[in-house]
Amino acid sequence: MSKYADRLIAHINEHPEFIQPVARKNEMMNNFLLPGLQDLCVSRTSFKWGIPVSFDPRHVTYVWLDALTNYITGIGYDCDGSSTEQFEKLWPADLHLIGKDIIRFHTIYWPIFLMALNLPLPKQVFGHPWLLQGDGKMSKSKGNVLYADTLTDFFGVDAVRYFVLHEMPFDNDGVISWELMVERMNSDLANILGNLVNRTISMSNKYFEGIVTDAKAAEPVDEDLKETVLSAVKKADEKMDKLRVADAITEIFNIFRRSNKYIDETTPWTLAKEEAKKDRLATVLYNLTEAITIGASLLASFMPETSEKILAQLNTSKRELKDMGSFGLYPSGNQVVEKPEILFARMDIKEVLEKVEAMNKAAAADQTPAEEEGGIDLEAKPEITYDDFAKLQFQVGEILACEEVPKSKKLLCSKVKVGSQVRQIVSGIKAHYTPEQMVGKKVMVVTNLKPAKLAGIMSEGMLLCAEDAEGNLALMTPDKDMPSGAEIC
Repeated sequence: MSKYADRLIAHINEHPEFIQPVARKNEMMNNFLLPGLQDLCVSRTSFKWGIPVSFDPRHVTYVWLDALTNYITGIGYDCDGSSTEQFEKLWPADLHLIGKDIIRFHTIYWPIFLMALNLPLPKQVFGHPWLLQGDGKMSKSKGNVLYADTLTDFFGVDAVRYFVLHEMPFDNDGVISWELMVERMNSDLANILGNLVNRTISMSNKYFEGIVTDAKAAEPVDEDLKETVLSAVKKADEKMDKLRVADAITEIFNIFRRSNKYIDETTPWTLAKEEAKKDRLATVLYNLTEAITIGASLLASFMPETSEKILAQLNTSKRELKDMGSFGLYPSGNQVVEKPEILFARMDIKEVLEKVEAMNKAAAADQTPAEEEGGIDLEAKPEITYDDFAKLQFQVGEILACEEVPKSKKLLCSKVKVGSQVRQIVSGIKAHYTPEQMVGKKVMVVTNLKPAKLAGIMSEGMLLCAEDAEGNLALMTPDKDMPSGAEIC
């Protein structure tokens, strides 16, 4: 790995688009490459599953070696020079779109593997953010686990697609909760989009028996609608080129927002009262139908079922991107459906939460003892070497005294004897232990942690604790009476 570090650094500097977003690039450069890249062991002996190493039966291939090479072997790469036409056509990849938790493997390990093979690197690696639970850690006992299947049962596939894509910004984590889902369903999908389509089709049927005609009775307000629509097309396309999916969806919904405003500005119900303004009314409804057609066509990549439903109700087909540079391609004289379909129904948050609570109770009642006793799966942190681990020093400590930290709701300050020394250690465990309970305990201590001030008090180490899914803490204590200062290894 170290042999190729300078070459990889140079590639990243020469191709600023290689790792996106920029925050991911900075993370890889500052945390791994610039401090000095360590070599990587590409086999393991601690388990048996995996591809055996041919020259030593005790070793299996490191998973991130054989997993990453699937990108090229799967399309026909052959290290002996007999690669397929498919490989020559498809490699290098234009984009690796991956979760941010595996960005290191795709932007450091993988490029170096390719360099060693004298193969071109992928043109871009994008580490997308996460969608986080809105009310803390997910826990079956808390009843706050959100499953995709459950969400689609409540809201429908397209509504969930919209929420997930819209609420996950380009380089920041998004948040999901039942409350936010209902809010988006009601405000964006039911009000802004669904109501717009329903009103437009209903007015076309009420005033013109469903026939949509461009009567060419234009007014200045029309130009702003057209400009907004055509501008949104360009902006959405530009955002997608930069992988800003949430921003692209926002641009598309700007079309629907502007169309709703256009209805308020032109007041079709008022125009319908005067026969002399019939052509103007027809033009207004035509402009609305055209704007919705363009917006629904753009929406096809994000909400395909909804897009298809809207276009079917307008009796038209999806507009291709290359044809969205002009406003007014909807066939004049076309007839929309007689009765519009409700795309998204408004939901009552109280009713939704009551159903969720009942569902969680039912799930808890069906839970087997094995499930209840199951362990906790944590997000994997970056792999470290033995040398990294060896830098940490763990020792047994004995708590001689303990007191609450003034004006702090979480902190206790303990005097901990480690060998012949007494250290002052501040810990956020006040909600779980009283000072009286702490005194006399034998605990496990990280003793070479750089001292730091917490709430104005110097802390000279760290007490090791375990935490369960409900946030309960337990101090790690030796199961035998070990002397103060004993090394934990």
